[in-house]
Amino acid sequence: MKKIFIAICGGLILSSCTWVKVTSKGEGVRLVQSVRTVESCKKLGQVNTKVESKVIVFNRDADKVSAELADLARNEAALMGGDTIVPISEITEGRRSFGVYQCFAARTQ
Repeated sequence: MKKIFIAICGGLILSSCTWVKVTSKGEGVRLVQSVRTVESCKKLGQVNTKVESKVIVFNRDADKVSAELADLARNEAALMGGDTIVPISEITEGRRSFGVYQCFAARTQ
């Protein structure tokens, strides 16, 4: 019984953890919710992201999963030269796709 209790507590603690961090380049990428916002932007492509949506048998917090998916997309968009991402799919089993856009003039480094 004690082992089961420890396993359950451990699962609950792990399910609340955030594992994805935004890179310094990813911090320059904004997330917008509407494709209308990027109508005048140059589309660079899309990224497909995936994180764990369950830990053992416990579902992770939906807001944390959503935030981690966006953080991954921001990191990838930055590598593509993008500065804006827009979700283009719903979250399904820890997966989501984002459109990547360049909306601002390229900045010199």
